[in-house]
Amino acid sequence: MRIIDLSMPIAPHFRWRTQLSVTGDIKAGDQFRISRLDAACHGFSHVDAPAHILADAPTIEATPLERVVGPCRVLNLRDAPANQAIDAARLAAADPGGPAGEILLLSTGWDRQRDWNTPAFWREAPWLTRDAAEWLLAREPRAVAFDFPQDFPIRLLLDKIEVPFEQHVTHDVLLRRGITLIEYLVNTTALAGPRSFLCAAPLLVPGADGAPARVFAIEDLGA
Repeated sequence: MRIIDLSMPIAPHFRWRTQLSVTGDIKAGDQFRISRLDAACHGFSHVDAPAHILADAPTIEATPLERVVGPCRVLNLRDAPANQAIDAARLAAADPGGPAGEILLLSTGWDRQRDWNTPAFWREAPWLTRDAAEWLLAREPRAVAFDFPQDFPIRLLLDKIEVPFEQHVTHDVLLRRGITLIEYLVNTTALAGPRSFLCAAPLLVPGADGAPARVFAIEDLGA
């Protein structure tokens, strides 16, 4: 059995105000060292709740663990070029096949091409077309996981440019219809095969529209 960490570390980042503060010094005689974290719920590896885009929709504590823990099939998109769209035909060619209800993980290995701590990771990534999002919806997954900023407008947010919501195609097509989104994974090139078991449980933060997650895959389960 192999456990593969797919989590982007929560650390200072130019996109999100992130601070880890520490009180207590054991060497100085304090009994405990205590850390406090201030971080965005939609930064780093995280899970979206429907309330992220829909009024009066369920918040993250209502996301069943069965949505984000379970059998996963990996779509190998590691030859996807920078700054180019990934369409439905490309997804179909990469799909190893499997039943409805699985988690789909789109693996471009983008963190091997660009450092996620730099603007290039966000501005130069591939992205999904609307027909790609519709293709994913038709597979009836319980969740879809991405290792790249999957909607083209994500890069525009760096310059505070807003576009019609419909251009955020995975949010409009998938999350709107109840398909959970697992975003900003890394290290997916460590996944050896087309099938795995994914765990992407978000922190239990009642009332939040998303939450950070420690995401990992288990391969050779039962071997």
